[in-house]
Amino acid sequence: MSIVKINALTVPAEQREVLEQRFSARKGIVETADGFEWFELLRPLEGTDQYLVYTRWRDEEAFQAWMNGSMKEAHQGGGSGERPKPAATGSETWSFEVVQQAPPK
Repeated sequence: MSIVKINALTVPAEQREVLEQRFSARKGIVETADGFEWFELLRPLEGTDQYLVYTRWRDEEAFQAWMNGSMKEAHQGGGSGERPKPAATGSETWSFEVVQQAPPK
């Protein structure tokens, strides 16, 4: 079964719009990665300052290939000058294996 990687990003309120704009402007390289299945950026509604970046992969090997290859290209700055300051003040990655799933009926 698939695996899920969730990057929990701690984002101060004043940086939320910056983070969302950066994700909106992303290059979309992950969608072309072998083994990639799904991406979602989840905005917190209440009780936390953590955004969740949800990605789903065919297997751990596909994810690791992404991390060791195209991910670096996807996260590079504009190419001329310094990378912008991160919008998040911290991050933590969570890993899960999909053991059950159900599509809509």
